[in-house]
Amino acid sequence: MNPRSPLPSTARTARTARTAARLRRVAGAACLALALTGLAACSSGSSSTDASGSTDSSTDSSSGQVDLTILAAASLTESFTTLADDFEKAHPDVHVTLSFDSSATLASQALDGAPADLLATADTTTMDSATDALDDAPEIFASNTLTMVVPADNPAGITDFADAVDGDATYVACVETAPCGSLWAAISKEEGVTSQPASLEVDVKSVLQKVTSDEADAGFVYVTDAAAAGDAVQTFTVPGAEDHVTSYPIAPLTQSEHPTLARKFIELVMSAEGQKVLADAGFSAPQG
Repeated sequence: MNPRSPLPSTARTARTARTAARLRRVAGAACLALALTGLAACSSGSSSTDASGSTDSSTDSSSGQVDLTILAAASLTESFTTLADDFEKAHPDVHVTLSFDSSATLASQALDGAPADLLATADTTTMDSATDALDDAPEIFASNTLTMVVPADNPAGITDFADAVDGDATYVACVETAPCGSLWAAISKEEGVTSQPASLEVDVKSVLQKVTSDEADAGFVYVTDAAAAGDAVQTFTVPGAEDHVTSYPIAPLTQSEHPTLARKFIELVMSAEGQKVLADAGFSAPQG
């Protein structure tokens, strides 16, 4: 297909469905670190990738194929890659381009008129900030909570939350402007954490990469990202996490060139099939 004008260079691009599968079943920290590093590298490139692995392209006049472009929170990488693949199978004339990044970055891009059809964020606050770019009311399709991960070999010997934040270990979390960082800020305040993260990352995948590459002793990520990491990490409960649930909304954008298809994708996400894909990835049922 012919190259299409790229999405903003900060966007995190989707891997192929096969890559997503590898992310879910990876058996070692080095393998996962390499995969996530690849995702990060793509985010600074000049093109997006569709769900079938082809370079992002505009409508192909010879085949009549159209592009459906979705801006989605980084924590949706695995589940939305699967859903995009399912959508393409059901709509052979469509290929789905997925652009993953922090919710705040994506909301800003949507407001700036980025060529996209849908926005899916990891919290309702960020979605609300993009109201002027929305073509319809957002629908809540999933929820998530924080957990703590350490490298598979756990070199720091961490046994619980207190071990990670007592000042002797190095841990990482999301920047507070990201939904995962907002959750961490609330929980750390409630738990009286006085130590500071070694770094604050732009999104949850960046936090996970720091842990799986042994750059941090621990990290605070979503339950779904811990599940995607598989044997590359050990997981520990975060106290109070169940009281801080983030809800994921999705909405069509005013600049969408394919509003009917955008709504069909939302229908897939909200359907029993879509909810199963999300549940299999570790998401909880929609709340709110």
